[in-house]
Amino acid sequence: MMLLVIWGSTYFLVNKERMSIERQAKLSVGEITDTYEARMVRALREIDTTLKLVRFTANSSDHSRVLSALNEQRLLPPALLFTISIVDAQGTIIETTDPGLLGQRQAPPSQAMLGDDYLAVGEKDVHQAKQLTFTRPLRPKVAPDQEEGAGWVVVAIDANYFVSSYEVRSLGQQGMLALVGADGLVRVRRSGDTIYSGELMDMRTWKGSSLDAVSVPFVTHWQGVERYTLLRQLYDFPLSIVVGLSTQEQLAAAQQLARKYWYRAGWASGLLLIILALLGLLSWKLQRAQQRVMEERVLHAQQVEHLAFHDTLTDLPNRAFLSYLITQAVKQGGRHGDSFALLFLDLDRFKLINDTLGHDAGDHLLQEAARRLTSSVRESDIVARLGGDEFVILLSKVSRREQIEPIAQKILSAVREPFMVAGQECHVSVSIGVSLYPFDGLDEQTLMKSADMAMYQAKQLGKNTVQFYTDELSAEMDVRLTLESGLHRALAGHEFRLFFQSKHDVEVGSTLGMEALLRWQHPALGLLEPAQFMALAEESGLAMPIAQWVLENACRQNMLWQQEGFPALTMAVKISARQFYDNSFLESIKEALATTGMDPRLLELEITESMLLQNVQRTASIFAEIKKLGVKIVIDDFGTGYSSLSDLNALPVDTLKVSSSLVKRLSGTRRDQQLSSSVIELGKRLGMQVFAKGVASHEQSHFIGSHASLPFHGFYSNRPLSAEESCQREK
Repeated sequence: MMLLVIWGSTYFLVNKERMSIERQAKLSVGEITDTYEARMVRALREIDTTLKLVRFTANSSDHSRVLSALNEQRLLPPALLFTISIVDAQGTIIETTDPGLLGQRQAPPSQAMLGDDYLAVGEKDVHQAKQLTFTRPLRPKVAPDQEEGAGWVVVAIDANYFVSSYEVRSLGQQGMLALVGADGLVRVRRSGDTIYSGELMDMRTWKGSSLDAVSVPFVTHWQGVERYTLLRQLYDFPLSIVVGLSTQEQLAAAQQLARKYWYRAGWASGLLLIILALLGLLSWKLQRAQQRVMEERVLHAQQVEHLAFHDTLTDLPNRAFLSYLITQAVKQGGRHGDSFALLFLDLDRFKLINDTLGHDAGDHLLQEAARRLTSSVRESDIVARLGGDEFVILLSKVSRREQIEPIAQKILSAVREPFMVAGQECHVSVSIGVSLYPFDGLDEQTLMKSADMAMYQAKQLGKNTVQFYTDELSAEMDVRLTLESGLHRALAGHEFRLFFQSKHDVEVGSTLGMEALLRWQHPALGLLEPAQFMALAEESGLAMPIAQWVLENACRQNMLWQQEGFPALTMAVKISARQFYDNSFLESIKEALATTGMDPRLLELEITESMLLQNVQRTASIFAEIKKLGVKIVIDDFGTGYSSLSDLNALPVDTLKVSSSLVKRLSGTRRDQQLSSSVIELGKRLGMQVFAKGVASHEQSHFIGSHASLPFHGFYSNRPLSAEESCQREK
């Protein structure tokens, strides 16, 4: 459409310019014709007047004196342009303004035979120059019926005179000014600088009608040139004028303008085609881009959907997808009576690896564990990751324990295989809890809860085992939930209590110090020991706040006893592994001492021997910082952790607290007594104070007093008491 508009508009403009120039050319032809006609009529009238004047004078006087008399009277036109002659009846020039013509003979004009007055137009060559002759007859002096004495008057003019008004500026090189006789013979014609005569111009064939009817310019094709032509008959004279303008010359500007228009149209079309090509290319690219965007959107949607229902680390189904799958399995089971099992898995010791080797190593272990779990079950079974180190396996088409146990044992064996993580060989295990549909639940939430309870039971029974859900587990979990919910309000509700157990010197019989023991006064379950709730506190993230509370209150109670007049006793506080390796541990000690004002030398931190095995280098650095504070370090449960003697000797330890299991051997066989005595003697030889833990009988107390002379505490000396009870007893 745009190309049609461009070329249509160009054609319209070109045609409009051509028509305008044609119209202007025709107007110019008319104007030139009017001017040329007026000039020719004026010239011919002057010639005819001269002819009549000479004839009149010749008829009324002697011929030989006519021209001289008239010239003297200045009644004749200038001889430079006009040659006037009087010719007698025999054709002899008897008088002329050109002396060189006198006596010459001249043929009479064709109109002389008419016998009447006439104006004859002819032509002759004089000195190789073309002249036009205008003739009128003389009347004889005798009677009209006599022919003697008759002749004619001739005026000869240079033919150039009649076309001297030709201007190339207005008529061009191929224009035309012509004077044509009534017989169609061209008397004189000029085109450019060339003058022609003697040509036959059949003007009647140009329009096919009378010359009188020609009043507007028309196009002729004559002598090989096409012209805008206009002809006029000169009334009272046997002549016509013809004016023509070359169509080629007149339309040259239009053609040049047309070429410019067509050239511009060509450029505009080319530019338009380029633009259209670019637009087409851009459109194609846009279409391709939109197609790519749509493909990317579809791919992105698929990826988003995949990410929404799959774990990013292991690429296993996530919790949301698992929930959908379990719901579908429940519906299928309700419709067709199919059974299935949920296996709730939790990796054992994963947190230790994650904390010691880093999260990247932990992620690698989880990915490898996911591959092992997937390869341990059937293709129809589904392995999903809930988060952290928890996995769930949906076993389809199973209804009895006998069908599940082989699969569970295969999973346990696969996970027990060593993992290569960060260039180190790591060993982990997995605890599995199992629930069966429809026996252990009829919906997703109940089945997941039952499997989780069974898994927790597997953890409690030593890990690396499989436990099936039972009704008894539900009761235990109710207690666990009660404890878990109560822990969050225990600190704010001041439900925690500190009990103290004294440390006695066997030889002197005096109290050397106190050990702070944590208890929880639960509103419903009564007094609970740490073993019953600290594991939950670790999982709930409350272990650190509780440990800080124990440390500060133990120091505060020691200061209260001193203010009441009791001697300065050491205060022993148990430190968990989580608390010991926490980055804020040292700051918490400083804060407790600064808040209570207790002498650091009275504070003893009890750390189990097994903690030394986790990271000896880091333990040594923390021990060094503790010793800078002036606080004493006690190794608890000495003799059970299998710590290296070289590492133990290198650490700044103040006291070794012999394990209660070794103390129990003191009342056993001689071999048991020798084993316990060897461990106690080993501690003394390391240059450390040795302390007996958990003395519960007279035999144990007697052996310690008679053989080892160790300070001790235990139920035999006294049971753990509250701060008030301990104060009353010491008094």
